[in-house]
Parts: sequence; C-alpha cells; structure tokens
Amino acid sequence: MEQPRITPHNLITKTIGYSNYSIFLILETSKMKRKTRFKRFIKDVVKHTPVVNMIFLLIILWLVFSAGLYLSERGLEGSTIDSYGAALYWGVAAFSTAGIADTPQSSMSQLIGGIWIVIGSILFFGTIVATVTTYFMRPLQRPARKIIDTIEYNLEQLDDLSIDELDLLKDTTDTLISHMERLKEIRATDSEPNKK
Repeated sequence: MEQPRITPHNLITKTIGYSNYSIFLILETSKMKRKTRFKRFIKDVVKHTPVVNMIFLLIILWLVFSAGLYLSERGLEGSTIDSYGAALYWGVAAFSTAGIADTPQSSMSQLIGGIWIVIGSILFFGTIVATVTTYFMRPLQRPARKIIDTIEYNLEQLDDLSIDELDLLKDTTDTLISHMERLKEIRATDSEPNKK
C-alpha cells in the first residue's frame, strides 16, 4: 500500500483541523482582497487626482519659505529660529494652524512667515479638497472615458472574473471595436469630399 504524500495542506489540516484551516484560508483571502482594493484606491488617487503635484509643490515652497525665514532671522537677538531645522519646524507648525509656532522677530521674517502661512494653508487644504472632489467626480466623466475605465479595470481583474463575465467583456470589447471601425469609415468618407 502506498503512503500518502505529506503536503503543507495535509500537514495543516491534520494539525489544526480542516474547519480551522478553512477559516484561516477565508480570512487570509479576505485580507488579500482588502490589500488589493487599498492598493487600487491609492493607484487611482495618484493617477487621477492632483495629489502628487500638489504635495510636490507644497514641499518645494516649504523648503524655500523656511530658507527665507531662516536667512532673515539668522543672528537676531531673541530669535528662536537659529537653524534651518528650526525654520522647517516653524514652517510646518505655522501653516498647520496648530498655534505652536513662535513669532518671528524681524519685519521681513514676519512678512515671509505670513505669506507662507496663507499659501501653505491654501495648498495643503486645497490638495485635500481637490483630491477628494476629483476622486468622487470621476464616475461623472464622459461616458467614453467611463467605458474605457471599466474595461481597464476588468482587464486588471481577469483572474477574478467568471466565464460569463469574461464572455460579456469580450462581447463588449468586440462591439466597441466594430463601433470604432464604423466611426473611422464615416469620418474617412466625410473627409474625402473636402479634399477634392
């Protein structure tokens, strides 16, 4: 008589019991799907919203305004901003409206700080509002873009689709291709009389 093969599956089911192993697999699959959804959400936000550009602009302006503040405060008696690091900290504390930033001593520093507070706050909170608005307005885009997004999404999820869903996707894609070919023929026919 042949000995049964020892596989990780057999070993786990014999050790912790089949039903416990099934629950473990269900939980692990659920975690993987959540991670995939979260990754897809982050990818959509980065691809379809201005968040990356706005954060990049915010960081550049923060560095520039902090340097200006540090240079105008450097060497002043009673100034708490005595290093570039302190100026960077002041820049974050000031635009975040936390109220923990010390007041700059010189008039030039106060002007630079005031401009930074206004611009930094507008960019920071504007980035959040623009990102959320853009993300949730995406479904209201032109129908053609929505169709393309749906097809792209389904192509990314091919492994998760059923046979019926794959057939529907194929039919939809074939219909879209034939529609595009008809449109090209119509446009080519319409443009021929204009060439003569």
